[in-house]
Amino acid sequence: MALTRNFKQTVVERVERDPEFAKALLDEAATLFLSGEPETARLILRDLVNATIGFEQLAAMTDKPSKSLHRMLSPSGNPSMDNLAAIFGAVRTRLKVGFEVHTVLIRLSHTAHE
Repeated sequence: MALTRNFKQTVVERVERDPEFAKALLDEAATLFLSGEPETARLILRDLVNATIGFEQLAAMTDKPSKSLHRMLSPSGNPSMDNLAAIFGAVRTRLKVGFEVHTVLIRLSHTAHE
């Protein structure tokens, strides 16, 4: 378990000295959720919460019990979309960042053999 604690402390220290790293973690968590990897996304988001606002402040910002938020961001957590949006919103507010959404138009071509 010492390795896990060192890793968590490393994340906290890096976030404190490098705001761009914190923003990159938030971006990665969002990308992972949208790419169908919610387990990893929750773990990254949990580490980011611990390194930035903490679960007590997150509870106050989202109007959710701290214990529930811990469960939501656990490896087996299952936050609703509303709760997830509230968590992302609180972290975004703390980091003073917004999301930029890009859409990609994919043109499908039909072959003459169809």
